[in-house]
Amino acid sequence: MDPELKKILEKQHYAIVGKHSGVKLCHWMRQSLLFKRECYKQTFYGIQSHRCLQMTPAISQCTHVCLYCWRFQGFTEKELKEEDEPEHILDKAIAAQRRLITGFKGDSRCDQKKWKEANKPTMLACSLSGEPTLYSKLGGLFETCHKRGITTFLVTNGTTPKNLERLDPLPKQLYVSVVAPNEKVYKKICSPLIPNGWEKLNQTLELLPSLDTRTVIRHTLVQNWNMDGKFIEEYKKLDSKASPMFVEPKGYVFVGYSRKRMNLLNMPSHKSVKDFGNKLGELMGYETIMEKPDSRVVLLGKPEKREINKLI
Repeated sequence: MDPELKKILEKQHYAIVGKHSGVKLCHWMRQSLLFKRECYKQTFYGIQSHRCLQMTPAISQCTHVCLYCWRFQGFTEKELKEEDEPEHILDKAIAAQRRLITGFKGDSRCDQKKWKEANKPTMLACSLSGEPTLYSKLGGLFETCHKRGITTFLVTNGTTPKNLERLDPLPKQLYVSVVAPNEKVYKKICSPLIPNGWEKLNQTLELLPSLDTRTVIRHTLVQNWNMDGKFIEEYKKLDSKASPMFVEPKGYVFVGYSRKRMNLLNMPSHKSVKDFGNKLGELMGYETIMEKPDSRVVLLGKPEKREINKLI
């Protein structure tokens, strides 16, 4: 890793793991340990916020430079040249997280039982930075997690359909980010580093129904960019290709490096996110199952998928 990039990331409290991976404590882990507040993934899917390992095996490699992204984007790498082994990454990632949470133990607000549990993650959120599917041994990482009783969630931007098709085993839950209703908006908001990203995203959506895992389409909604009412029909067509178990319309949040490219007015209210979700759900035949206003997110699903907490 470039020494200057490593220095910047460590200053932002990332723990660098090996040659190309990284760990960073999630905001909601802190909230869970100190204030007994849970993230929307716990509310929706039953994972435990304080036992979640937020990491990436491709910290500085991506195929997009999305305008709304809160991560540091001082990189243009689109591939991994030297790869660490999956077990090495997981062992070092868990060790790094343990170091990052050490200081919480001495905080009088910290739930000590939760702190002990947090040292033994039961959930791996492969979504921190970059595009995780660029790591060719990702299936091995998930296999290692599953053998240790660790649930796996993967978030992908959908530009590597061949990598997804080859992925074995699959994560327990697969998110595909669809942040644009059409190619014109896609090129503006995602700033793709590859020439055929929109085509590849559509290939991924067509692939999704054949994948034997829980699938979710996430729409990160940015006011004045990608959530105009006229776009809902186009989102419906894209989502229908994928036939996901769930759809998550989620509001953009004005934090991190995105503040260099966006402004506070780009952050939609929870009400506008919910209204968007209700309209999209009506078109797709999905219901609004749950919502979490403090995360500006709603969960849409087919009526028969209401008991989703039992799936984890």
